Amino acid sequence: MANPQRAKPPVIAAKRPIRRRAVGRLRATVKNYAGVFHAAPAERITLIKNGVPASFVVDMAKSMGASKEGLVRTLGLSRATIDRKIKKSAALSADEGQRVIGMAKLVGLVETMAEQSGSAKDFDAAKWLAKWIEQQLPAFGGKKPADFLDTAEGQDLVASTLQRMQSGAYS
Repeated sequence: MANPQRAKPPVIAAKRPIRRRAVGRLRATVKNYAGVFHAAPAERITLIKNGVPASFVVDMAKSMGASKEGLVRTLGLSRATIDRKIKKSAALSADEGQRVIGMAKLVGLVETMAEQSGSAKDFDAAKWLAKWIEQQLPAFGGKKPADFLDTAEGQDLVASTLQRMQSGAYS
């Protein structure tokens, strides 16, 4: 692991350095999936525009029990670009950040659903979602939910399917 005192501060889309305290708040926000899900759209937009650090792709993949490469592929991101931005401690573009935040929202949705059903104890929403999105499902015409996660519209489709599952209207 690199010495944090020698590492360059992450850079937002406008190439301005982010203060370490701000990075800590961003990291806490992104890792709090339910918080991302329940945040007001304006808060998520601000997070995206301020620049989601590329390292969150690695953090999210770990929390999902998935590889970084698999998550990058699922979200339709360029592996080389993500690797370069991680190495430079740079921020994701707004488009890239939106996809990552969209995935964080989905994990937060699953966490919230588990809490509402009373079975959140010992339930790992991130790992459950990672497995679920890789299954071929009739609701997606026999395709996997992961096939739709590279667009905001696809992420909305997956979210609405999850919500229908909770209500019992899943088909």
